[in-house]
Amino acid sequence: MRIATSQYQAMMNQSLQKNQARISELTQQMANGNRIQVPSDDPVDSVRISRLKREEAAIAQYRDNIAAVKQRMSKNEGYLSNMVNDMNSGRDLLVWAADGSNAPDDLHAMVTSLSALRDSLMYTSNSIDQEGRSIFAGTATATAPIAYDAKAPLGSRYSYAGNTQDQTVVVGNGITQVANQNLSGMEKLLNQLDQTIATLSAPGVSANDPAVRSTISANLDGFDDAMNLLSGKVAVLGGQQNILKTIDANHENVSLSNQTAIIDIGQLDVGAAAIELNGYSTALQASYKAYSKIGNLSLFAAL
Repeated sequence: MRIATSQYQAMMNQSLQKNQARISELTQQMANGNRIQVPSDDPVDSVRISRLKREEAAIAQYRDNIAAVKQRMSKNEGYLSNMVNDMNSGRDLLVWAADGSNAPDDLHAMVTSLSALRDSLMYTSNSIDQEGRSIFAGTATATAPIAYDAKAPLGSRYSYAGNTQDQTVVVGNGITQVANQNLSGMEKLLNQLDQTIATLSAPGVSANDPAVRSTISANLDGFDDAMNLLSGKVAVLGGQQNILKTIDANHENVSLSNQTAIIDIGQLDVGAAAIELNGYSTALQASYKAYSKIGNLSLFAAL
């Protein structure tokens, strides 16, 4: 059977192109180590890898959220712990003030420390973050949580201007974490401190005066209530940070598993690819040589 020259050339060109295309594909696979270059290389495994990468992206976002929330919690815990420590000092001072042996000058001397404590507690309560948002105002981050009205009657000048709503952050699939805090209730202690300061500043004040003792006693109870409130928040923050640490560790393990699966599914067997590449290269060289020799043959050549 005879084959036309044009038909033979077309067949050879097609064969050379296929070999060259496969060599290029193998070279690219070996260069980046990936078996799947385009989805059509392996549709099933391509879908599996795509799903794993989507899950990896979600996990990365969860871990970023956890890191941000933990940082905020740690800062809030520090503020609250400092406030509790300051309250302990203030409470000790009031216990001393309740001692009936104190002279008026002794009680007057306590006013400076109590005034500094009151102002410090208000300042810390109204702390803002690096973006200028109030930390302890619930979700009303544009509002200072503790408001002061100098025109209001003594004992009611301080009020809570924030809210008690929660801001939640997604830290896992179907898992959210409260990321904000509020100091509703702190205004009560500040009003009691304001009342105590005014009482102890009065000329000739006596620690044995029933009205003075009643004011100091009420303020001591207020310190206890506020310290319990803040200490409870500190304890909750500590527990939440431990939970977030566990969740983050779980995310890390899942991420490692996903990354291993992605490598196992999509990684190229370099040894097998090298053997295949060598085979195609040999076949390509042989085709070129055969094409060259056959192209030089002629029906009129001498036998």
